[in-house]
Amino acid sequence: MAVDSVKQQLNKVFNDEEAPINKKLPKELLLRIFSYLDVVSLCRCAQVSKSWNILALDGSNWQRIDLFDFQKDVEGPIIENISRRCGGFLRQLSLRGCQSIADGSMKTLAQLCPNVEDLNLNGCKKLTDSSCNAFSKHCSKLQKLNLDSCAAITDMSLKALSDGCPNLTHINVSWCSNITENGVEALARGCPRLKSFISKGCKQVTSRAVICLARFCKHLEVINLLGCCSIRDEAVQSLAEKCPDLHYVCLSGCSFLTDASLIALAQKCPLLSTLEVAGCSQFTDAGFQALARSCRYLEKMDLDECILITDTTLIHLAMGCPRIEYLTLSHCELITDDGIRHLSMSPCAAENLTILELDNCPLITDASLEHLTSCHNLQRVELYDCQLITRLGIRRLRSHLPNIKVHAYFAPVTPPPSAGGNRQRYCRCCIIL
Repeated sequence: MAVDSVKQQLNKVFNDEEAPINKKLPKELLLRIFSYLDVVSLCRCAQVSKSWNILALDGSNWQRIDLFDFQKDVEGPIIENISRRCGGFLRQLSLRGCQSIADGSMKTLAQLCPNVEDLNLNGCKKLTDSSCNAFSKHCSKLQKLNLDSCAAITDMSLKALSDGCPNLTHINVSWCSNITENGVEALARGCPRLKSFISKGCKQVTSRAVICLARFCKHLEVINLLGCCSIRDEAVQSLAEKCPDLHYVCLSGCSFLTDASLIALAQKCPLLSTLEVAGCSQFTDAGFQALARSCRYLEKMDLDECILITDTTLIHLAMGCPRIEYLTLSHCELITDDGIRHLSMSPCAAENLTILELDNCPLITDASLEHLTSCHNLQRVELYDCQLITRLGIRRLRSHLPNIKVHAYFAPVTPPPSAGGNRQRYCRCCIIL
């Protein structure tokens, strides 16, 4: 009986249109409260009463929608209903991972939500150039577009966007393998306000494409060319010369680049904070020395497989880059304990260094771990395949930094041959298996 009484009281409070909560709070205030809720909460509120249903589903509350958590269930009709409900109110929509979405839904969205500014379509693999043509026709206010892994997208999409979306500032076409220098050039000419260009894995993006970006998009701050393996020094030099606001640069996998690229960035891009150059095997200490002298805001550096660098690079980074938080030196096989010693004595190590990756650095020993005990903010160290590192050295490091995560691998010891003659030998893993 007590439960039934409580239910009746709740029904009076919420379901009755004349309930106190609806009388005392004006609709404008309820609308404002609902505007802070996420999609799930709004849907729950819509089930409380008729008046709350109207208020919760008001288009003004649906300006920013993220459907990632519902990606498996989101299909075309849902997007079309949302488009009708939101109309001109919609500003930001994330459909990341919604693989069932096709061009028809995007055309409806573009027509009914012309004020959308931010679209995340990462992983919507059914989308083609037709969607971008619709955005070009109806969404002139579009500023951010993520087409990561939309493999059917071609240069036609970039040409359409250049014609109809002049306010575009951020675009991601990573893993859209059909994108070429022609599409990038058209985009650069039509979208001069571009600040972020990400094209990971687009092997047909060439030096000419990058030079066009630098020429027409002088406000670029972020560029990611991971895996654009034909990029040459002249492209990076053009970027550095004409885009002085660059603070994030990824050139990983661009193996034709030399120190000339690093020197150009050092001379022209003093705001650089993130540099990822994994696999740029021609870079040497000279290039990083130039960076360390000029780029004091560097916080993250990925030097994985920069196989020519030595302790000299670490010495210069220690002196010139006091803000470094994340440093990857994996597969830099010439790095020794002395380089780590200089790094650990620097201001950046004592105050800021949080992640250090030293995988496959064969000359690193327990002495390096002893040096790292002075890095009080160090949170994680990677030591895979550092064969001179011992468990004792790791225990000593943890005794000074008890919260640190150390990732290491110790190969099982192969037992000595037995006296039984030619019997096959097994390591401990094989015995367990």
